[in-house]
Amino acid sequence: MVYEFDSRVRYSETDREKNLTLVSLVDYFQDCSTFQSELLGRGLDYMDKLQRAWMILSWQIEILRLPVLCEKIRIQTWAYDFKGFYGMRNFAMLDEHGNYLAKANSVWVFMDTVTGHPDRIPPEVGEIYGSEPRLDMEYFSRKIKAPQNCERKDTFSVCRHHLDTNGHVNNGQYIRMAEEYLPEHFRVSRLRVEYRNQAYLYDVVVPMVSVQEHETVVMLCSEEGKPYAIVAFEEDTTNSENKEE
Repeated sequence: MVYEFDSRVRYSETDREKNLTLVSLVDYFQDCSTFQSELLGRGLDYMDKLQRAWMILSWQIEILRLPVLCEKIRIQTWAYDFKGFYGMRNFAMLDEHGNYLAKANSVWVFMDTVTGHPDRIPPEVGEIYGSEPRLDMEYFSRKIKAPQNCERKDTFSVCRHHLDTNGHVNNGQYIRMAEEYLPEHFRVSRLRVEYRNQAYLYDVVVPMVSVQEHETVVMLCSEEGKPYAIVAFEEDTTNSENKEE
């Protein structure tokens, strides 16, 4: 089952160049899957009673073009596979003419919120979503190799506005944190995120940053050096000549 909804890019969702921000793009995707779950009766209240939750393990987002202020957009999502503990889901954002603006792949794990361990997806949860063909795009491993040479940045603490209904840092907030370390004028063509550990209120985050020619990788770690998330930004080089001018 493909679920979709139409929207329009709001001022609050744009950057200083009036483009949709990366975090807003991820929020649209996350909201789309939430809308679908609520529509199918498998939303937050249902999952709370079941004492289960979907936790995201990875994002891979291919950005063809970021929409601009007031542009009409359509957001789509569908599940394409369920295996044991894991659910795989595609997302897409299109312009008003049906052209792709962004494509995404995501991997989720079905968690027991009492034990904190993965649980097998019961038929009454997985089967209701159905299974659609996988989106035509290049697929990468959800694992991101930790860079060897990183620069440690100033630490900061998790605040209340970083948290979601599960009580830990929302997946989009890690992207917002990591964006702070992108070089000036860095335009992202591919975003990959691997989530490894959950961060909670007042946890200390230690950013470790690796900047290469066309890629910036940010590891957001605990004080013990264990990554909460690894965020890899690949630069769009198609307009590199214009950027240099």
